[in-house]
Amino acid sequence: MEFRTIVDIPKPDFQIGPCEEMLFVGSCFATEIGRRFQEEKFRAVVNPYGVMYNPASILHTIEKWKENTPKIVFLTLGTNHVYRLKETGEIVDNCEKRPQSLFTEEELSIDACADYLQQAIELLHQMNPDMHIVLTVSPIRYRKYGYHGSQLSKATLLLAVEKVIRTSSLASLSYFPAYEILNDELRDYRFYKADMLHPSDQTVEYIWQRLSEVYLSDEAKTFLKEWAPLKAVLNHRPFDPDSEEYRVLMDKTMLKVAALQKKYPNFAV
Repeated sequence: MEFRTIVDIPKPDFQIGPCEEMLFVGSCFATEIGRRFQEEKFRAVVNPYGVMYNPASILHTIEKWKENTPKIVFLTLGTNHVYRLKETGEIVDNCEKRPQSLFTEEELSIDACADYLQQAIELLHQMNPDMHIVLTVSPIRYRKYGYHGSQLSKATLLLAVEKVIRTSSLASLSYFPAYEILNDELRDYRFYKADMLHPSDQTVEYIWQRLSEVYLSDEAKTFLKEWAPLKAVLNHRPFDPDSEEYRVLMDKTMLKVAALQKKYPNFAV
């Protein structure tokens, strides 16, 4: 008898290679998953201008991005709530702890969210026509909106993403169901941190594993297996770092690192 549901992850028309250049923009969840890619030595840039929760702020990051264009981009939507500065009417990305009286809060419609997202996608595609863009909706809930309000916000984002994917002519656009994995597949408070809002480290690791199964190339999976024992040694804090035993271990490890760098030219410790 099966006591859990397994969320189907649509297979994209591309795969992520080892040490690939990547960009993650969006909510705290984008930061969590982006860091996992960094730990595994993908050349990932994560929220270069800070965490961006709504589609308008995600667009602002893409508009400011002037670095080398990555091959893979993850855009993670957290909320449809935005804050406008009363003085100018502009949507701000960070209130910078200024008085709340300076801002008005607004909920973006499905169409508005889809429009901001589509603008960001078009800009990215102009930077690199071969870029692959993955859309996700963060599973993190927002207590300040009330739990019903938080669900309505997520529903708005999910519908906006669906509209963008359905109407886009880009084959290089896909959706990863992070929201569904936590809410439909895991579906238990033991998968959350103590605040009962943010996914636990175990949950982030599980979602990373589910993503890896579908999105990583065979070569990338092989690289991760080869990198894992070296990562474990390099992350280990020795009891006596000056001992001969530890020196020998590190010498052997660095030889293996050099061999890995030769096999994978983009790999860097």
